[in-house]
Amino acid sequence: MPLTQRSSWLTEDLDAFRDLARTFCQKELAPNIERWAEAKQVDRELWHKAGEVGLLCLSVPEEYGGGGGTFAHEAILLEEQAKAGDDAWGNAVHSGIVAHYLLACGTEDQKRRLLPKLASGELVGAIAMTEPGTGSDLQSIRTKALRDGDAYVLNGAKTFITNGAQAGLVLVAAKTNPDERAHGVSLLLVETDGADGFRRGRVLDKVGMHGQDTSELFFDDVRVPAENLLGGTEGLGFVQLMQQLPQERLIIAVTAVAAMEAAVEMTIAYTKERTAFGREVFKFQNTRFTLAEAATEVAVSKAFLDQCVERHLRGELDVTGAAMAKWWTSDRLSRVVDECLQLFGGYGYMTEYPISRAWTAARVQRIFGGTNEIMKEIISRTL
Repeated sequence: MPLTQRSSWLTEDLDAFRDLARTFCQKELAPNIERWAEAKQVDRELWHKAGEVGLLCLSVPEEYGGGGGTFAHEAILLEEQAKAGDDAWGNAVHSGIVAHYLLACGTEDQKRRLLPKLASGELVGAIAMTEPGTGSDLQSIRTKALRDGDAYVLNGAKTFITNGAQAGLVLVAAKTNPDERAHGVSLLLVETDGADGFRRGRVLDKVGMHGQDTSELFFDDVRVPAENLLGGTEGLGFVQLMQQLPQERLIIAVTAVAAMEAAVEMTIAYTKERTAFGREVFKFQNTRFTLAEAATEVAVSKAFLDQCVERHLRGELDVTGAAMAKWWTSDRLSRVVDECLQLFGGYGYMTEYPISRAWTAARVQRIFGGTNEIMKEIISRTL
């Protein structure tokens, strides 16, 4: 019996799409998880394969090379990626975040020039907001982009950048007016191929998500054509960030609930197979009660998530609602996966068991996309 009811926003067409997404994830992602963890990045060819079957930029209009779908398509692919046990492929950032900054805020020239390359996999997208000395406080970034003739001269450093090692297009948050806080922030589209002064630092060693190429990026007098200022007007970066962060946080919530559901399902299966003291582990009351609580957490989280997805599909999900979804689901994910790992006993701490990877990957979801403490601050401002 499924842990949750069928999502209210699903349709027959989306069911058919799920078959494609599931096939791709099981064939292209699941068999490579351990190899990518050792390499600290996915194969570059994966992006081309995904582009060929139409799984990149699913919710970007066809006129810009995308799939012409909605956020529902992105959500299904995220769910199937989680069910395949993969947390390495950074398509959520590439398709769900970077492409949508371009779609919502870019000039017509920027959209027609760059979106088709993201949709085909020719370019891998990344977004560079976080700096070594600045986390969730985006108004205090130190990276500068000062106008010099027909270009901006970009200087600064960014860290914790998903897709950083492979990105050919980096959306960089920088101060075009260093004397201002929010009003001084702009977003620049940095095409890394041939960009003098751009360099990639190391792929960072993380507690989890070992196959995801989270990197440091450095910009030393990088000349970025003025035509690559997102939207064509300085000082709009903070507003653009605030407009797009709800979808980013909803993406985190989708991933969190899918990962939570997968963890509970694998734990139920394990406890029904594993024996201790002459009987199945599942038959102990503590096991059943723990899993009953976990299944309830999944069902409640999924119901709230579905409500948020419906609102987003109608264009009604606000910053507060997205913040609620992000903190609640990521917090529950950590709790549920920890309880599930406990039921695996010592084997749960072994890296060859998927539950251990789920446990380590869960922790960062309370940090990225804005820490959960920041989410609570956002929510509290509306009370």
